Amino acid sequence: MIYALLGDLHSSMEDTKAVLTHIQQTASDAEIIGLGDLYECTVSKKKAKNVTDLPLQKAAVVEEGFEKLLTFPSIRGNQEERITSVTGIDRFTTLPETIEIDGATLMHGHQFQWNINWQPTFPAFKKKLLFFGHSHESGLYHKNKKLPIHITFGKPIALQEKQYGVNVGSVVSHREWCLYDSNNQTITFMCAL
Repeated sequence: MIYALLGDLHSSMEDTKAVLTHIQQTASDAEIIGLGDLYECTVSKKKAKNVTDLPLQKAAVVEEGFEKLLTFPSIRGNQEERITSVTGIDRFTTLPETIEIDGATLMHGHQFQWNINWQPTFPAFKKKLLFFGHSHESGLYHKNKKLPIHITFGKPIALQEKQYGVNVGSVVSHREWCLYDSNNQTITFMCAL
């Protein structure tokens, strides 16, 4: 099975359109799945602790044109959780925290511990791969360390029989996404121009 995994859209219509067009051009048979932070919450973490019952339009960037692009399943990210917290609406509570696909777990990444240099400590996971986002920085990890590989967009990376964490990068600002081929056990970091 082929998967196109994208996260951290943060309500960016232009970047999301570019990535979805790139997926259609390069992997039209891929199943698209979102890794959370589809929307941008306009309330800071600090202010969110004291805000409730805010209308959705004041709590998040929600545009009809952008919402029409969201035709794929997704997990929820910290932005959706904060929007839920400050609005009290349950619109995003049905989004799962994780999704399991062939040989991989998908999780946004805000559940991890992150050090001051934005390096994650992964929770225990059973599958071979853990795809995530959150930090907006694509990369391949093994044993909680980012591997010192040079990422060449569009070039498949063959995975060994190890457990890996894969940060798919961000759609917003970077237009990055990741192609995962579960049959051939490859990942390909991708970037729409």
